[in-house]
Order: sequence, then structure tokens, then C-alpha cells
Amino acid sequence: MNVGRARTDEGLPGFAPGLATGIDKRPADGPVAVAAPGPKGTAGSGLAGDTIVTLRHHGGNDQAVYAFAREDLDRWERGLGRTLPDGAFGENLTTSGLDVNGALIGERWHVGPDLLLEVTAPRIPCRTFATWLGEEGWIKRFTQEAAPGAYLRVIEPGEVRAGDPVTVAHRPDHAVTVSFLFRARTTERALLPDVLAAGDALHPEAREKALAYRAAL
Repeated sequence: MNVGRARTDEGLPGFAPGLATGIDKRPADGPVAVAAPGPKGTAGSGLAGDTIVTLRHHGGNDQAVYAFAREDLDRWERGLGRTLPDGAFGENLTTSGLDVNGALIGERWHVGPDLLLEVTAPRIPCRTFATWLGEEGWIKRFTQEAAPGAYLRVIEPGEVRAGDPVTVAHRPDHAVTVSFLFRARTTERALLPDVLAAGDALHPEAREKALAYRAAL
């Protein structure tokens, strides 16, 4: 589990003067309480002690937790030739042995003894992410990989510690994975109508875009 405090441009090359960001996530020292934070735009992270600065784009009930696989961080380490510790991509939950990008929208995960999460959407890369990584052409490169990690909503709150098991509690009966939805939102927009198969579990913003695209056909 990784949490971060807001920090400004000091020590962050490339950031505009005075810009605040909570993308610098570090492994938590102890247990972290996780709960639904509230509506997007007014509420931030689902993790106690974790700060989200730009509430317009991040946080809220449907983006309460961001998960990224340790295996994908390792792959990026090899490709970028640099060390990427847990939390390096701004993720709250660094998983091991779990196919995060192959998870289905609406898939539910038990984390630790009590927490129950539901997959809602992929992470869409932004300029803050690119500046934080400091890699030229990062948004394009990250997008081409279509392995963005997953946002999750909190179904049942709980306390989580590093090393707690993550188990898949439910897999819905459709084929809309995190990676598929990411491609539909970015490089293959013709796929957008197909993501509606995920039903009510779909992130509301993704549903709106899919419906608008279908209506325009």
C-alpha cells in the first residue's frame, strides 16, 4: 500500500512553479484504512493519509484506489533502465501475481481480511504523470502499451497492510477488461460501444463517452 502527501515544485524538475501534486506515493509504514471517499470533484483518495490534489480529474468513489502490477513495473524498469520502487507510478496498491490489466470491469477483489474492491476503469495518462516520470514521449509510450493499471471503487471498507493477500472474489460475465476499455478510450475509439457490456460497474465517465459515441454513429 502506497500513500502520498501533496508537494510543490521543489525537487520536481519540469513542474510549473507552485504546482502541487500528490503523485509521489511511498509505501506505508503500517496498516492503512480504506473506504469510499465520496463523490468525484469533492472527495479524494480512498486511503487514509493519502492526498489527491486535482479533485476534478482524480479521486472520488469510482477512482478510490489505483492498482498497478509489480510485474509491469519490473517490465518498465527493464525498458527504461531505471529503478521503479513501489508507488513510482502513483499507484496506491502494488500487486504481485495478479493480472491487473486483464481484470474485468466489475471484477471484485478481496484485499486482506475485510476490504472488498471493484474494478471500474483504466488509468488515462496525464501531463503530471509524464512530468513526474521525466521520460520523453511518455504519454504516447505508456498509451501504446495498453497496460495502464486499474482504478477501483470500495464496496466494503477495511484495513490493509503490506503483504496482505489479494484474491479475486467475483468475475462478471462479459469480456470488457481494463486493457480493452483503455484502448477504447484512447487508440481504438470504435470499440467504445462494446464497453457498455460491462453494465453498471462501468465508470460513469466511460459510460457517458460510450453512449455519446454510439449515439453519433
